[in-house]
Amino acid sequence: MFDTLTERLSSSLRNIAGTGQLTEDNIKDTLREVRMALLEADVALPVTRDFVKRVKEQALGAEVLKELAPGQAFVKIVHDELTEMMGSANQQLEMTGKP
Repeated sequence: MFDTLTERLSSSLRNIAGTGQLTEDNIKDTLREVRMALLEADVALPVTRDFVKRVKEQALGAEVLKELAPGQAFVKIVHDELTEMMGSANQQLEMTGKP
């Protein structure tokens, strides 16, 4: 499941990586692909909508660091939001028995 999601997200973000400027038009297709990848990975619709909304707001309102191209900044925004959504702390799974 995570491999497929990783592949889909990587493919989607590769398309925007060389973008010179982040605009609503040039992130629209990438956001749609990200949304579809999350839904196909069984992420709940409300969570997916909120994630895409937050990424879009940050991307359109972002001041791009001089060290990053706008496309790279978009990838960073998606990465940061995924980390926030999934939780940044490492937690061990507690396996109490056989299913």
